[in-house]
Amino acid sequence: MRTQPLKSAQHSGQARTPKRGGRWRDHRQVIDAIAWKFQTGSQWVHLPAEYGAWKGVYTRLRNWAIDGTWERVFTALLAQADAEGDLDWVVSVDPTIVRAHQNAAGARKRGPAGEPDHHAIGRSRGGLTTKIHLAADGRCRPLCFVLTPGQAGDTPAFEHAMAALRVPRPVGRPRTRPPVVLADRAYSSRAIREHLRRRNIRAVIPQPADQIANRKRKGRLGGRPPAFDRQAYKQRNTVERCINRLKNWRGLATRYEKTATVFQAGLHIAGIFIWSAR
Repeated sequence: MRTQPLKSAQHSGQARTPKRGGRWRDHRQVIDAIAWKFQTGSQWVHLPAEYGAWKGVYTRLRNWAIDGTWERVFTALLAQADAEGDLDWVVSVDPTIVRAHQNAAGARKRGPAGEPDHHAIGRSRGGLTTKIHLAADGRCRPLCFVLTPGQAGDTPAFEHAMAALRVPRPVGRPRTRPPVVLADRAYSSRAIREHLRRRNIRAVIPQPADQIANRKRKGRLGGRPPAFDRQAYKQRNTVERCINRLKNWRGLATRYEKTATVFQAGLHIAGIFIWSAR
């Protein structure tokens, strides 16, 4: 016996009521799922069942990365710590290189977020790598992140890292100028010292041996050596200890994410957890 096909709403004359979307899953559960993924470095399909479907978790991670939600939460925690006097403004700057896994390659050249063509992945002698330029406060906590391809130099990214350092205040403009910046010999260039001098920021950066020899060879024309506070420079290890804290997250010690937007969101999430534990 042949069954009659079901009549569509259009033919039956009844208007179909649009179905509303479901309720958002609990934000805390999604955040815990994202943190688990970056802490373990596991693949998204291996997300434990108690966190729900991995596609929903990844979608919220990516959407909040594109609209800047993770960065705003991270910045709000910095502002709260600064208002409470808990932010140590002895700032250290340094980069670190992370290996990009083969799963991180193959992203579209320019996605909906308007990302750069390279997605902060470069090819060097070690393979595919990404370089993270960051600033840390005097208590080993991150203040900002800038991503470049792994083969990029440290000096050109210094001004970008300093420009990314913005801590809002209850009244007035955001705070962007620390009283002192500590950096290693890789940042000992005339351009960086002049940039800090224009902004009234004291630079604690040692000179490399070749610059010292070149200045001495010129005699009087070489000028005076730049001021260097050896005692203050002993605190520069704070940024290296901050990097170690970030790389305890296996999904950040090795990059598995294809787009720079999502990988930088992982850095902001790790920073949120670090600042929340103060």
